Amino acid sequence: MPLQFNPVKLFSGTGSTELSRKIAQSYGRDLGEMTISRFSDGEIQPFYNESVRGCDLFLIQSTNQPNDHLFELLLMIDAAKRASAHYITAVVPYFGFARQDRKDKPRVAIAAKMIANLITASGAHRIMTMDLHAAQIQGFFDIPVDHLDASVIFVPHIKSLNLPNLTIASPDMGGSYRARTFAKYFNAEVVICDKQRKRANEIESMSIIGDVVGQDIVLIDDICDTAGTLSKAASLIMENGATSVRAVCTHPVLSGKAYETIENSALTELIVTDTIPLKYQSEKIKVLSTAGLFANAIKNVNEHGSISNLFKVD
Repeated sequence: MPLQFNPVKLFSGTGSTELSRKIAQSYGRDLGEMTISRFSDGEIQPFYNESVRGCDLFLIQSTNQPNDHLFELLLMIDAAKRASAHYITAVVPYFGFARQDRKDKPRVAIAAKMIANLITASGAHRIMTMDLHAAQIQGFFDIPVDHLDASVIFVPHIKSLNLPNLTIASPDMGGSYRARTFAKYFNAEVVICDKQRKRANEIESMSIIGDVVGQDIVLIDDICDTAGTLSKAASLIMENGATSVRAVCTHPVLSGKAYETIENSALTELIVTDTIPLKYQSEKIKVLSTAGLFANAIKNVNEHGSISNLFKVD
């Protein structure tokens, strides 16, 4: 018996409109029409301007700050469920609160688990996201998770730079696995920056494990928030004799004085994706689009195809 494919409709929250348009264009259709109203006190009310009954919906929204983005997504899911959508996939390019994935001190919330519960309880049948801060966050969900890997976007770009003495680096011990995974694509050495923190977003000291003399260093990370870690790592790497240093980060959170920090850093460039829209343009920041990858993943989900085949890098 042949597989039955339900009509597909893509909708965007207000936090990811540009990326959503690109995904829809790459997929080959227009975004669905919806209105997200706000009452004078800030209360949010999403409304689908077209029928979604019996459709497979893909609701696109990153949950970066402000928190309205998350709550907007939850209401979009609930509205779709109550409008008799057949299957609802929450497409969350950047999964916010992912850094709060464990109790690292007493009497704190495990926010990543709570957000997973909220998305599931609101009525989503599936979630699609990219480069979670920790891969085991997938286990917080009781629904299928499509965890897309941005390396399929970054690796070809790094290769195109033709760096003569490429060495991959991690800005901290926690990212060493991610750095080693990238290094395998290039048969490159790995360097690790060992940092000690006073508190969140504040580094006390940092040292380098490995040799950087004469090397073209590429730092690999999943999130760039204040850019303090990357800036300090870049300075330390150059002081220890590297030829050049650049950074690759999937999610450009870039809060506080991050843009100023990047401009004044030793980084040649910061390469990011469009999972979060940039607040400002910078000559040092290059954005690579994830739209094609998300569009292909959406197509494969709808047609019951493989997702892992999308992550094969030559």
